[in-house]
Amino acid sequence: MDPTPEMQIRLATVEDSAIIALLGRVTFTESFGNLFRVHSDLQEYYSKTFSVLKIKNSLQKKENIYWLAFADDLPVGYAKLKLNSPTLFLEDKETCQLQKIYVLKDFLSLRIGLALQTILLDHAKASNCGQIWLSVYKENERAIKFYLKNGFNKIGDHKFSIGREHFDFIAMAKKL
Repeated sequence: MDPTPEMQIRLATVEDSAIIALLGRVTFTESFGNLFRVHSDLQEYYSKTFSVLKIKNSLQKKENIYWLAFADDLPVGYAKLKLNSPTLFLEDKETCQLQKIYVLKDFLSLRIGLALQTILLDHAKASNCGQIWLSVYKENERAIKFYLKNGFNKIGDHKFSIGREHFDFIAMAKKL
């Protein structure tokens, strides 16, 4: 039996842009790639959302904070917190958004997602955010259960489109 890999989480820097862009593409494909009928729609989304330049620019904005997770020095996941991110679903304007927690499928059992979420929530609290919200794909039962178990509640529904595909999402929030 293999020993449990050593896990490390650290703040990401602009120098990590390529790692985050690649992790974003791979983890998004693992989670949602099968939902796309037209491969070019997925590739176009990657170009807009997970290009190295887009991630680099995002990392340079003071309201965006990224963390990288490693298992035995291999980058296996990341998280993104956006400070000062109000939503129509909440009256409280002192909100932040848990924008992303993605972990490579082979490393999900190591509870890296929970470790990333803990660090992200601690930072949100320290930043005086009153609430944190997120958006999750309605069919992603594993993620919904994860967030419910960790104190998030459903606050609304919305739609999101990528190329020809249309998705139903659930907005969830948690008081900090």
